[in-house]
Amino acid sequence: MTRATAPRQSAAPRTSAQTSPQPPAVSFDELPLAPALQTALRAQGVTEPFPIQAATLPATLAGQDVLGRGRTGSGKTLAFGLAMLSRTAGRRAESKSPLALVLVPTRELATQVTDALAPYAAAVGLRTTTVVGGTSINRQIAALRKGAEILVATPGRLADLLDRRACTLGQVAITVLDEADQMTDMGFLPQVTRLMEKVDPDGQRMLFSATLDRNVDKLVRRFLTDPVTHSVDPSAATVTTMEHHVLYVDDTDKRATATEIAARDGRVIMFVDTKRGADRLTKHLLAQGVRAAALHGGKSQPQRTRTLEQFRTGRATALIATNVAARGIHIDGLDLVVNVDPPTEAKDYLHRGGRTARAGESGTVVTLVTPGQRRDMSRLMARAKISPGTARVRPGDGELIRITGAQAPSGQPVVLDVPAQQERPKPAGGSGGGGRRRRPRRSGSGGAAGGATGTANGARPARRPARSPKGPRTPRSPQA
Repeated sequence: MTRATAPRQSAAPRTSAQTSPQPPAVSFDELPLAPALQTALRAQGVTEPFPIQAATLPATLAGQDVLGRGRTGSGKTLAFGLAMLSRTAGRRAESKSPLALVLVPTRELATQVTDALAPYAAAVGLRTTTVVGGTSINRQIAALRKGAEILVATPGRLADLLDRRACTLGQVAITVLDEADQMTDMGFLPQVTRLMEKVDPDGQRMLFSATLDRNVDKLVRRFLTDPVTHSVDPSAATVTTMEHHVLYVDDTDKRATATEIAARDGRVIMFVDTKRGADRLTKHLLAQGVRAAALHGGKSQPQRTRTLEQFRTGRATALIATNVAARGIHIDGLDLVVNVDPPTEAKDYLHRGGRTARAGESGTVVTLVTPGQRRDMSRLMARAKISPGTARVRPGDGELIRITGAQAPSGQPVVLDVPAQQERPKPAGGSGGGGRRRRPRRSGSGGAAGGATGTANGARPARRPARSPKGPRTPRSPQA
């Protein structure tokens, strides 16, 4: 049976009886998906639903609000995407007025969601557009003007577009909040609230999150009506597909240990706390012969896209990342994640580790812990409900090799071609969803970034005294 009617018309009235969970689907064939989606699933080699999909699709296809909890990599994108596409099929959006909205916290996750839905959207003739910070807002305005049924967006950039009257949300009858906990952690709660207030009040809402903290609960209570709740236990999934190891190292051995792990045969993501730390470790690894690349919020979007492509294709084998990569990055066949700097929150640990053991694959998460970090790490593991294997290691140890595949680096410096920072698109205004944009330095200006304005185009001459005192520095975005 094809559901080609508008969500408001096809959704049954929401009653308390309706919010009782339906039995999970055994196969996609038994679900009332649009026939073209069934064909597309078979063409993509998707033969049976993952647990989160089997649990939620009966409810979402019936138009119910759903609260889905599952660890990253559990198949949430198709869990909401198939229902959204099936229930929107047959409709056509007007200019600037999408019919379905997916809100995500990061640019990388927006790209991943768009790419994952692309073959299925094409199968039912729906147009998809993505709006994120760090890329041309004018192009996004043009795409919205042409019309798109499905909009994937980061909150900040979408808010900018609403302010410019380049987009309206009144026709949005299906709204998805993906990785809702990350959006609230990044300070997007006020923007998300504002956006949710503008969508069709009678529409369907789906919220997916790996954790359900107090801020996420606020969104649930305010915007979801008698939601059906499904939870795929992250700890149960972790036991069967993911190994966790805490490796105790001396402070003086930490860098050498990380270097040997990075030099392993095969790819690895290594998480560090800061952008500067990522750049420094990457520079060190390149000098040691490891094909390493850094990924963090200080990189332009072209740089980040190119770096991820290098890592996906194996040109770069070690991705040195801050938490910007902890969400929204899917790399097939990645079997090792290393916390060079341990995270401070259990949810960050789970999301970092979620880059491996995705979609039923197996993987290993290793955390390097120095003596001063042992107590905090024990508390974090307890909060994450994880009992890791532990070992004390030094560079070259057999146990280190067994767990991680570590080996001595070649010592022959390598160079990776990475796009220059000036490839950042010139912004037309707004910064939603991306990092802070910096005004380019002027040669010989002697001022801080963004401080010199020049005299071009009739602008007021900048104050450039020979010895200007240092003013307060503009704070950087907390998103690394």
